[in-house]
Amino acid sequence: MSEQQQVRQPWVVGVSGASGTPYAASVVRALLAAGEAVDLVVSRAARLTILDETGISFRDAHWREDLARWIGVDDLDDVRYWPAGDFAAGPSSGSYPAKGMLVVPATTGAVAGIALGLSKDLLQRVASVTLKERRPLVVCVRETPLNGVTLQHLVALDAQGAVVLPASPGFYAGGSTVRELVDFVAGRVLDAVGVPHTLYRRWEGELGRAARAGAEGA
Repeated sequence: MSEQQQVRQPWVVGVSGASGTPYAASVVRALLAAGEAVDLVVSRAARLTILDETGISFRDAHWREDLARWIGVDDLDDVRYWPAGDFAAGPSSGSYPAKGMLVVPATTGAVAGIALGLSKDLLQRVASVTLKERRPLVVCVRETPLNGVTLQHLVALDAQGAVVLPASPGFYAGGSTVRELVDFVAGRVLDAVGVPHTLYRRWEGELGRAARAGAEGA
């Protein structure tokens, strides 16, 4: 195998402090299931949200066991974790061979920081690098309602080449549980960067298909 084929090219998943950490867990699980490598950045605020929403403490020194509990996956050989305060981390440089970045979920503060290029923590810095290197960046904003300032920031991100993807589940896929609705959003995130998955039932132009499938499975 050539040296070029051996280069690890991960997707960077940035988790900010917005409510919606199940979206991040679903995205990471699906990336690993697709055979993709993952670099994970969890903001300080996100640690509090993970604790609040799952009861799991996410700790730098024990990130592997904490991540396994959080996403329910034991095989984490393709995951690398970078603390949010580590500005010397690999993904902070454009020469680091990342495929792109998925910010899931994204707070309005993270949206503002990325749009303005503030780079106040590693998550924002990696997003800035992703944009300047013209790599795919998906920002899964999780907030409602949105004020005018945030809308302007989202428009700015779109203009810079990012995909703005609100955490807005669709119901045509037949999702009836929280997990199914979470997976729908995670699936749309992966669709935006071309990663294959089976997280939701796709629309095929047939009205009532989801309802009939639900009735057949009852």
